[in-house]
Amino acid sequence: MIEGTAAPGFGQVRDAFEIVAVREPGLEAQLAVYKDGRQVVDLWTGLSGDSLLALFSSGKGAVHLVVAMLVQDAVLELDRRVGDYWPELGVDITLRELLTHRAGLIGVDGGFTSEELADDRLLAERLADQAPYWKPGTAYGYHAFVLGALVGEVVRRATGQSIQELYRERVREPYGLDFFLGLPLELESRYLPVLPAIEQQPLPDPHSLTGIAFNTPTDLVELANTRAVRALGPSSAGSVGNARGLARMYAAAISEVDDRPPLLRPETLGEFTKPHSAGVDLVTGEQDHFLLGFEAQAVRYPRLGRDSFGHSGAVGAQAFADPRRGIAYSYTRRRFLAGGGGGAPENVDLVAAVLDA
Repeated sequence: MIEGTAAPGFGQVRDAFEIVAVREPGLEAQLAVYKDGRQVVDLWTGLSGDSLLALFSSGKGAVHLVVAMLVQDAVLELDRRVGDYWPELGVDITLRELLTHRAGLIGVDGGFTSEELADDRLLAERLADQAPYWKPGTAYGYHAFVLGALVGEVVRRATGQSIQELYRERVREPYGLDFFLGLPLELESRYLPVLPAIEQQPLPDPHSLTGIAFNTPTDLVELANTRAVRALGPSSAGSVGNARGLARMYAAAISEVDDRPPLLRPETLGEFTKPHSAGVDLVTGEQDHFLLGFEAQAVRYPRLGRDSFGHSGAVGAQAFADPRRGIAYSYTRRRFLAGGGGGAPENVDLVAAVLDA
């Protein structure tokens, strides 16, 4: 049932992955782990190891990595007002507050069209004049479909390039990553359409903060399986890739990979892995949800280092780096889970097996 390899000492991770596959017949999933810049786990079941999948909000991890690099280069300043970069934005907040989902701009009145959800520039245009859904800076809530567009517009104003372009030039191409914000047409044959959950959950009230943030009644399966979304790579919810690509991205962030130094210096890691969101997320209900941009992984997996950072994706995908242990981890799956994202429950056992190894 399980294909791929696990390095000596990581056999128990393969065993844990096989248990997951037995527990969910028909599972199509991938698992990849790096230790100190070297891949030690490369496993898959029900598909190929190089199959490309819709990974939704996993792309926010790439967004935050690019932003961290720009802060490291002194191109962006975390405590500068966003209006200094983007004067047309009607909300007065700092870049730090924007990164930590405190802008209150979780959606727009009347919702977004499918065309807008596919294109970060169109999203940013709609959001510029939108009144926030709470007083900016006073609370936080997951900006599910729009954070990448908001941050991306700041990046475009500061650099003249999109998040997608910078990620491709500075991260994806140098490291040969199978993780994309904009899937080239020639790779479409490797894409496996996302499958709906076997058990459907009721949609949130479209007038609730959750419903506004997730643009209810948007069909995420239909959205991801649209070529325009994959081509444009909206950075909040349009990423495509596999476990190998995501794990390698996080490995490159913290470790030497292919004789290249880590993308993030210790002081940058220290800044971006500080807790920034104490209390309850107004959209998801999660507790202490975010570091600086990245999701706080130790909240979900308490055995991880407190500075572990990463991001989940709506199909139950999970990816992160634990800098203290030198671990980069990614689990991806093809079929939606009932109940949506946040990292599929099987990640608990898989992460535990990795840490035990």
